[in-house]
Amino acid sequence: MPIFLEPRDVIDDLKGFQSVLIVSCPICPPMCVSIQQKRPFLEPLKHGLKTKAFEDYITSIRDALAKHGVRTDSFTMRLPVPMMCLWTGRQRARILKRARDFEAVLVLGCDSATYTAVDALRETECRVFQGMQVKTITNATMTLRAPATVTLDWHPLPSTPKIGEINAPREET
Repeated sequence: MPIFLEPRDVIDDLKGFQSVLIVSCPICPPMCVSIQQKRPFLEPLKHGLKTKAFEDYITSIRDALAKHGVRTDSFTMRLPVPMMCLWTGRQRARILKRARDFEAVLVLGCDSATYTAVDALRETECRVFQGMQVKTITNATMTLRAPATVTLDWHPLPSTPKIGEINAPREET
């Protein structure tokens, strides 16, 4: 179930560190950034399995931190588990190994992804920051366009979920 996330402005939180590892989930954050920017989710013939809009977003964070002298790198899991919040012990060991050279970790994902990073990095002195805020559950129509481009048309959900029959006729008042 994809989560709809909105980016948070985190540069002020991170500009005092010497090094920041940007850790991202490969599904919800790229999907949300592509929807918000009205850009394709996937263009595999041009960019492989990466979402160009999301890669550009990560680059913008890295560029902003570089202006403050912060060394950055990025890390994500692509396979076999598509959601960061469900990482295996082996995958958590990989982030632990990678993060040891960084003072801070910026998580681009939901609350669960952030807690996954906190748990995986509990043996380090890395400070963990959440870079996206959960807004709602996502519902979108996926469209395939030539040449092999996947776009998403977002259908915002009500902020209060309805219980019981969802498509009952509304009473006119």
